Amino acid sequence: MTRIALYPGSFDPVTNGHMDILRQSLALADKVVVAIGIHPGKKPLFSLEERQNLIHASARAEFTREEAARIDVISFSNLVIKTAREQGATCLVRGLRDGTDLDYEMQMAGMNGTLEPNIKTVFLPASPTVRHITATLVRQIAKMGGEISEFVPEPVVSPLRRVTSPQS
Repeated sequence: MTRIALYPGSFDPVTNGHMDILRQSLALADKVVVAIGIHPGKKPLFSLEERQNLIHASARAEFTREEAARIDVISFSNLVIKTAREQGATCLVRGLRDGTDLDYEMQMAGMNGTLEPNIKTVFLPASPTVRHITATLVRQIAKMGGEISEFVPEPVVSPLRRVTSPQS
C-alpha cells in the first residue's frame, strides 16, 4: 500500500521552511501531495500556476530526481480533510516552528480528526536553521528590497524579486 501524505498551505512563496518540512515528509511517505489552498478573498503574490511551478522547480533543485518524482502539487478550495480523502492520503503533514503554531495546529488537528478519524495529522518540527522563516516575513523583506536568498530556494529568488519590485 502506498503511503500518501497531504501537505497543505498557501506556499506564497515557497520558503526554505516549507522545503524542510517537505524533505521530512518524504522520509515518512511514499508520495507527498503539496496542496495549495485557494481562498477567493485573498490576493496572493504569485498565481496558482506560478506557485505550482516554483514548488516543482524547488523540488528539482533540492531533492534527488527520485524524491522530486514522489511529489505532486495540486490546488484545493474546499475542506483540507476532503482534499486529503480525495487524494487517498492517510495523513496531513503540518510543520511546527513554535508554541504558537502548536496551539493553532492542535485545534485544526482536533477538528479534522473529528471530521475524518482515519486521516491523522502528523506534526513535524522545523529544523533550527529555518524555524524563524515565515512566508509573510519573506514577502515583507522582499517588498522592502531586503536580501531574501537565505529564506527561499534558489528558483524562487528571481521571481520573488520581480513581483515585489516597485515597478511591478
